[in-house]
Amino acid sequence: MPTWDPARYLQFADDRSRPFVDLVGRVQGTPRSIVDLGCGPGHLTAVLRERWPHATVHGIDSSPEMIERALAGNHDDAATYELADVAAWAPDAPVDLMVSNALFQWVPDQLDVIERLTAHVAAEGTFALQVPRNYDSPSHTLLRDIAAEAPFAEATADVLADRGTEPAAYLELFAGLGWHVDLWETTYLHVLQGDDPVYDWVSGTGARPYVQALPDDLRESFVAAYRTALRGAYPRRPWGTVFPFRRTFVVARRPV
Repeated sequence: MPTWDPARYLQFADDRSRPFVDLVGRVQGTPRSIVDLGCGPGHLTAVLRERWPHATVHGIDSSPEMIERALAGNHDDAATYELADVAAWAPDAPVDLMVSNALFQWVPDQLDVIERLTAHVAAEGTFALQVPRNYDSPSHTLLRDIAAEAPFAEATADVLADRGTEPAAYLELFAGLGWHVDLWETTYLHVLQGDDPVYDWVSGTGARPYVQALPDDLRESFVAAYRTALRGAYPRRPWGTVFPFRRTFVVARRPV
């Protein structure tokens, strides 16, 4: 996993938060215990606490920088945070709601990890997740193409980039367990401001592993080439730069 920068990630906090709000809006019931898998800097805990004010929220994330930011900003006795890898973590007791916002695309063998975690969801509890599904968009294809060119290819060859899975795989997983599944996709048309807003967005997520893998003497030229390519793919309009972003949503409810 790359090293994350909370400030960079939060640059587009409103746009990044919208899918999470849409996700939890489809969760039924009144969970009393909630786990936020991949909680990041903790900025979405307030969304969960506002929706379910009597619930406890426990956020986990594998990034020390993100957890440090979450702990520093936490003034809620009902919210706790833990540095942990979702691939190996398990709760001490069954959880009413496990929720995840743009995490599992980073997790190797994500379906196996999700299935393991479902065993820790309480009866009639819910597993809700949202993942990006824009891997065939220019923001990703250009990144991969430039990284595969000389002189960058050698340094980026082993980059563990985010990866998607077909939506049907989530349906097969949860339906196969006998859970009720609500699955949908949405394409958001984000209107971003600034000189290179798409680069600014992706540099906090998908591009970060590539940039970090490069030596100092190549990083600047890589970023320059990627910025130029993104400007051509996402031209700036008088009202801003339109950045289409498709996401997959799953809300699965465990039977009694």
